Amino acid sequence: MAHNITKYLPLSESTAYILLALAEPLHGYGVMQMVEQISQETVKLGPGTLYGAFTTLEGEGLIVKVGEADRRKTYALTDKGKSVLKEHIRRSEILVKNGAITQGW
Repeated sequence: MAHNITKYLPLSESTAYILLALAEPLHGYGVMQMVEQISQETVKLGPGTLYGAFTTLEGEGLIVKVGEADRRKTYALTDKGKSVLKEHIRRSEILVKNGAITQGW
């Protein structure tokens, strides 16, 4: 079943990194650490931002809670979330390519 993913695009930078971090199931603190690492410390998420995003992303069916232990909820991408992230990356690659061309990089 194809998902109508265009309504979720473009993703904010923070949301894109959250989805990227959830390529493997993680709990909130793990996501905060992973986002900081994979963004080369250009994106740092506070707990309020992250948990607000989790609520929204879960409500939209882009992530799902896959476990809970010691009050730590673990989340993972859904197939719909993977599709949205893949399309966001494809669109970002077009932007980077055009930026390189027009700026002579």
